[in-house]
Amino acid sequence: MTAKTAKHEKTLSQAIRERRATPSFDGAPIPAEDLQRIVEAGLSAPSGYNMQPWRFIVVQSEEQKKRLRAASYNQGKVEEASAVIVACGDADGWRKDLDLMLYQGLEGGMPEGYAALARNSVPNYLSHFSTDEMHGWLNKEVMIAFTHMMLMAEVMGYDTAPMEGFEQPKVHEVLRLPMSYWVVALLAVGHLNGPDKFDGGRFDMRHTVFAEEFGKPLK
Repeated sequence: MTAKTAKHEKTLSQAIRERRATPSFDGAPIPAEDLQRIVEAGLSAPSGYNMQPWRFIVVQSEEQKKRLRAASYNQGKVEEASAVIVACGDADGWRKDLDLMLYQGLEGGMPEGYAALARNSVPNYLSHFSTDEMHGWLNKEVMIAFTHMMLMAEVMGYDTAPMEGFEQPKVHEVLRLPMSYWVVALLAVGHLNGPDKFDGGRFDMRHTVFAEEFGKPLK
């Protein structure tokens, strides 16, 4: 099947407003340069201490998508999508990457005093996390990068489906993930096949947003 380029680019506000969780994809391959641009958007996301604990596995082969589908409650769009980006967090990333993070930071103008402080504060903070606390931290960090990728794909004219329906052990097995990896979410990317998902609407701001303290409306 020939690679299918993106449609016209959208503004960010348009992409946010019009985005839907795509129910079905046509499976046409994505050009490598487009996929790289989407992934790079995730790599550009902010993270706590700039530790960048995310790890992305990009699944495109038909055989691997089929196996991943079986680990994702048999959801058809896993196999239909042009690519599925499996967004993970590495619980041991901070141990392995602290020196690299500080080196790059110092090269980019990080003050020596800040680097010295971070060399102690990062291990002091993260080494005391329980497994659940670490997974909670990874969820927050990885989802920022995940959202960057999803919105970049939408801006570029692709369709996306964020997915949280999968079985952690089975995804680990299919992708041969290290034990320290925690699978956070799957991002299916491609082109819509058939009708788009209905507009489910959003709650009114008065229902979910408050000013200064709970119960006071934002004016």
